[in-house]
Amino acid sequence: MESSSSDTTRTPGVGFAPDEVITDQPTRSARLKWVIVVDRTVPAGQLANAVACVAASTGQAVANLIGPAGPDAAGHLHPGLPWAGCSVLAADPGELAEVREKAAASDGVLVADMPVLAQRTLVYDDYLAGLAGTGAADLQVRAISVVGPRNKVGKLVKRLELLP
Repeated sequence: MESSSSDTTRTPGVGFAPDEVITDQPTRSARLKWVIVVDRTVPAGQLANAVACVAASTGQAVANLIGPAGPDAAGHLHPGLPWAGCSVLAADPGELAEVREKAAASDGVLVADMPVLAQRTLVYDDYLAGLAGTGAADLQVRAISVVGPRNKVGKLVKRLELLP
């Protein structure tokens, strides 16, 4: 199982080769699919924070997920964005836990999660210590980011709707 961490290396086996980065085609043509699934019962501020955190973790972990930077008409450079797209989906807490469990058990799938514990601690080492003492069955998450083969990820989230 992969999860959010301070490790600065890419996740082995999950990512795009440089020749797979095709920015002139629809996102559906990408080999990998990226979704973020959120707990629909979480207040908006905590939800936005959780999405930002799992997206940052995913951007670091998945090779070549972020496209090239581009200038606007005034010449100001804008950092690259995910060229392969990302859908944000809503789930109830039970559905979210089920998707997380199934995704973590799937070969070639990255799961980055945002545990409730992370939003309750102000010191990262305290978060890590709390995480180390939390069993998988007791880990409550606000959001998960899932990247993997399009067909596998599609099956995992097929019944979920876009976040309104």
